[in-house]
Amino acid sequence: MSGNVTSLFRGTAAHSPSMAALTRESGEAGAGPVDFCIPCNPYFPTPAMFEEMAGRLRDIITYYPSGADTITAELCGLLELPPQCVAMGNGSTELITWIDHLLVRDSLAVPVPTFGRWTDQPMETGKRVDMFPLQESAGFALDLARYAEFVRARGTRTVVICNPNNPDGGYLHKQALVQFMDAMADRDLVVIDESFLEFADAEAEPSVVREAMLRPNVVVLRSLGKNFGLHGIRFGYLVANPALAGRVRAMLPKWNLNSFAEHVVFMLRDHGPEYAQSLHQVRRDRLEMAGRLSALPGLTVYPSQGNFLFVRLPVGAEGTVVRDRMLTEHRILVRECGNKIGSSSRFLRLVVRPQVDVHRLVSGLEQVLYGSRRGAAVPGPATGTGYSSGTAAVDRLVSETNGAGMRALAAQPAGPPGLAAAPAAGTGMPLPAAVPVAPAAATVGPMPMPMPQQVPQPAPVPQPAPYPGPVPVPHPAPAPQPTPDPVPPPAPAPYPAPAPAPAAAAPYPVPAGPTPPGVPARGGLTAAQVRGTDGLESVPAEGRPASRGWPDPAGMGRTG
Repeated sequence: MSGNVTSLFRGTAAHSPSMAALTRESGEAGAGPVDFCIPCNPYFPTPAMFEEMAGRLRDIITYYPSGADTITAELCGLLELPPQCVAMGNGSTELITWIDHLLVRDSLAVPVPTFGRWTDQPMETGKRVDMFPLQESAGFALDLARYAEFVRARGTRTVVICNPNNPDGGYLHKQALVQFMDAMADRDLVVIDESFLEFADAEAEPSVVREAMLRPNVVVLRSLGKNFGLHGIRFGYLVANPALAGRVRAMLPKWNLNSFAEHVVFMLRDHGPEYAQSLHQVRRDRLEMAGRLSALPGLTVYPSQGNFLFVRLPVGAEGTVVRDRMLTEHRILVRECGNKIGSSSRFLRLVVRPQVDVHRLVSGLEQVLYGSRRGAAVPGPATGTGYSSGTAAVDRLVSETNGAGMRALAAQPAGPPGLAAAPAAGTGMPLPAAVPVAPAAATVGPMPMPMPQQVPQPAPVPQPAPYPGPVPVPHPAPAPQPTPDPVPPPAPAPYPAPAPAPAAAAPYPVPAGPTPPGVPARGGLTAAQVRGTDGLESVPAEGRPASRGWPDPAGMGRTG
């Protein structure tokens, strides 16, 4: 591809230019680059379904669709959900926008890094956004107990969790999530974004949609474009109790869903087995792809239950350079995560794709990262590097200015020389003063994160002298001084000095801080290592609807 296409990344407000823009700019006939950027199911719809849609293209784009109520009723019949508890939108971003306008009063808490609309949308409408930083040293795992402390210390009214989280694919088990929802019963709203849950296989029934319908302040957001492989159609839905769902549904335009969305929804009833098989294949590909990437020197692959993998590039590699070279030299589009709050340009999010595409990805990364030393993105062993992960600066900035929950990190050394926190001015992000954290409630616990058997510790790095100087000359020992006369004890003080209080045990282990360069991050395991299985066998579902092979909505995709 022409080098001109990389200029599109600097001329768009989004994280990446659209595939249409890339194809136009490349000036090459045929399809665009191999897409490892947009998290889309590559196995659905099937070729036969695409042929059917192509045959009806004229009618689909000529006529108005049915009203949203008709399309929603069909989807609810498929998923066995009550229509009064569902609102369908023109993509999840439309629903996030209406949730913000209608249900978020003044403040919203969200772990970062995460999907950008959960931080950007409420800030655009003047809400206070309290960002809880996920730690690189813990594999970006969300500690629910500490997050609950953070929410209460900040007094946040709306709480958001993405499960699995985007971009790292971190997963929270259903029981822990339900306990967290109940612990937040006094908040205005709890949003569980399950946009990527269809790709998870850690549990048979991972969704909390049925629990949400029974609670007064919980909304579950789900995607259709991602798991159905049709981002361009723009459709998704939310599930909540009838009052919450009705407030959102009442504000949506009558024709907010297009004719393509209607056609696909009405096609799904006849293609349940193919859909379930596509999810099963994505899960198999995820394990294969994680293994291939983990074999690259210096590359860390984090556990994921989504249809993407979050990877940390080797020391010295800069994400924008890797992204641009992968695109121009290998026609491969990757997602560089430097613009995500809580991440840095040292991280990429790579979508799970078929093995033939993964072979091409790995080959391209090998050439870009470790090719000829002159053109390699990773410096040779003799050159050294002063690079440090950008998440350290972000973590310190957030911990010092955006609430509590990170006190232990603030007490640690500032990090390698030359690493400074980004200034808060001009970011447009409200950064209130820190608030002390109360001990966590015992009823809310984090998901256990299996750790590797041994984590190699780096040798201490000697700090260079500020200037070269002569070898110090030892001085003679001082002469002994005469022993002074004993001093009489002082008179007792009018008030006895209080004895120092014993140090209280920390309710949580002190985080290890930013990961040193060259050392694998704690928790940087493949999904198979996390679960202790090879992951190739699908988890059986219980109580699936037998009609046409469609799975139960609380555990969609467990067939196959």
